[in-house]
Amino acid sequence: MADVQIFSAGCPCCDEAIAAVKQAACVNCTVSVRDMNDPAVAADAKKFGIKRVPAVVIDGKLADCCAAGGIDIAVLREMGLGAG
Repeated sequence: MADVQIFSAGCPCCDEAIAAVKQAACVNCTVSVRDMNDPAVAADAKKFGIKRVPAVVIDGKLADCCAAGGIDIAVLREMGLGAG
């Protein structure tokens, strides 16, 4: 079971990422979409080192693919997405 947070600005690219992550998630994964237009969410994103969206944090760790530029489902699976 993984705790998955998707940071989004509501753009079409973010919507595609949200759909892909939700599809790859297991039934035991907790997936939440965080709206970057909310100042509290933006502050949380800064704590994780998020500089662009969409971005995915799994079990408190920003996915390497998101730090480098985009969502990669294979990388997210390595971090535990869909593994339980």
